[in-house]
Amino acid sequence: MTAPPSGFTPPAAFTTRPTLEGHFGMSASTHWLATASAQSVLERGGNAFDAAVAGAFVLHVVEPHLNGPGGDMTGLFATADDPAHPIVMMGQGPAPAAATIEHYREQGLDMVPGAGALAAAVPGAVDAWLDLLEHHGTWELADVLEYAIDYADNGHSVLARVVGTIGRVQELFTEHWPTSARLWMPEGRIPEPGEMVVNHAYAEVLRRLITAGAEIDEAETWNHGDSRAARIRAARTEWKSGFVAEAIAEFVRTPHRHSTGGDHAGVITIEDMSGFDAGFEEPVTIEFRGHTIAKIGAWGQGPVLLQALRILDGFDDERLDPSTELGAHTILEALKLAMADRDTWYGDGDVDLEWLLSEDYAASRRALIGERASREFRPGTGRNGAAARFAPPLVTEGADREAMLRAGLGEPTVQKDTVEKNGVNNGDTCHIDVVDKWGNIISATPSGGWLQSSPVIPELGFCLGTRLQMMWLDESSPSALSPGRRPRTTLTPTLISKDGEPVMALGSPGGDQQEQWQLLMILRILVGGYEPQQAIDAPALHTTSLAGSFWPRTWVPGGAVVEDRLGDEVINGLIDRGHVVTRAGDWELGRLSCVTRDPRTGKLSAAANPRGAQGYAAGR
Repeated sequence: MTAPPSGFTPPAAFTTRPTLEGHFGMSASTHWLATASAQSVLERGGNAFDAAVAGAFVLHVVEPHLNGPGGDMTGLFATADDPAHPIVMMGQGPAPAAATIEHYREQGLDMVPGAGALAAAVPGAVDAWLDLLEHHGTWELADVLEYAIDYADNGHSVLARVVGTIGRVQELFTEHWPTSARLWMPEGRIPEPGEMVVNHAYAEVLRRLITAGAEIDEAETWNHGDSRAARIRAARTEWKSGFVAEAIAEFVRTPHRHSTGGDHAGVITIEDMSGFDAGFEEPVTIEFRGHTIAKIGAWGQGPVLLQALRILDGFDDERLDPSTELGAHTILEALKLAMADRDTWYGDGDVDLEWLLSEDYAASRRALIGERASREFRPGTGRNGAAARFAPPLVTEGADREAMLRAGLGEPTVQKDTVEKNGVNNGDTCHIDVVDKWGNIISATPSGGWLQSSPVIPELGFCLGTRLQMMWLDESSPSALSPGRRPRTTLTPTLISKDGEPVMALGSPGGDQQEQWQLLMILRILVGGYEPQQAIDAPALHTTSLAGSFWPRTWVPGGAVVEDRLGDEVINGLIDRGHVVTRAGDWELGRLSCVTRDPRTGKLSAAANPRGAQGYAAGR
């Protein structure tokens, strides 16, 4: 990827690690075992999509506090055969048929819980990964799943963050979720960091998915396509209407503790599972500094990044540098405006993105950015000045966090201030990027189904996700809870192209921070001329002045969280401008990774987040 003329000055050349360079293939993810597995697939002749699927199933095993098979995912990819057309990988399941506002209100709820089966959308991640493998991969399912089966059956060293997460919800497990306690607290104790842990039940699930198509051969599929694809389709069917769906539907019928403190049964059924199909969609795109930025649609928060870039594109370059007081202030204010639009207008329905991404609209929003930090919630108006029908309730931050942690807080590993709790560094979700020598490239963000989301389904070795907590029990909201509607997910990777060729795939965990941290990286690379690892290592910041996506949906008026490495001069300048600043420590914010490709030379590169000493890139 060729750096542009510098719009502002990059830092000194020091980085925590080099930006990897080569021409054969590159992988990057939030866990070194997933990166190593993906790179192993490339080395054995698989393409980027084979590699990404293998790495993703490993993430289920090694980062169970951040994602799971019962969760969801979104991705963006481009194929070597059709590089000019990036594709959205849609793995966000909808609300079940019985997930109605009336039912939840009858349960005494005014908000979708942050933990427990009532918060579960139809699991979408596994079907989405298998869909990608079926249509764009080359490997057999058994070969792709070999890595995850090995780590689940033969063990892996448990992360300190996994141990810390189990410790925070230990009381919930022992008193209310005994199936979770049996899996995650063997012999009645919390495992030690580095201890080898196993998940035999999940390994068996993967074997049974492979077995579902084992009898299919070429003779049976001569008039219906190749047998490899048919075997994968058989596994998808087994997942959605076979033993997995049956176990889920049966388990959730028994009431269990939710984050609200009450006991409720779930509503998901076999029909909900079998009625969902992951698929591919067209992305939403804008042009920025000679590049095409592709995101998922407004059924997720993807267009927030595009709106922020539209607003910022009208400023001089000096106002786009996150490492300066003026740049940090400008970026924070642009993000507040884009997030207010997200919380007011976005949802799985008819969203007027043509208007929200127009230059006229961006200019009107840009004019609202002054020299002082705003502490107001300021969504824009629709076309012709139309006012939004919905205003999210703005609950000021200040709830009992320890109580929320014990109850399985909505996105338990991401708190508003992202400051260390109980000795455990916060992070959330997972991410993986892969590019191969042929030019196939993918960025994907799997999440949900955290071990603290709801009780483990014992015969499956995993629990359901909690994505419905992003929906409102308010009929006027564009993201109101409604059967068949997708929750407005925060999962949102990015694909960047130039002259019709993909040049960069990137993303980050982080809930409401995903777009914010990616914005910093994009500005630093496309405007500032940073190398990828420089951009990832650079000090990060984000706003908390938004309606939180996760239960209990709080906000911090004027809130800004910064890494201390931003420097006292910049931080004090932000405070003087009226930002309510929380110092997070030197290396606490951002979980970014990326891969790049130069179409002219075939040169590939990769970089990964050093924070937490967990994310790694590999390649040659």
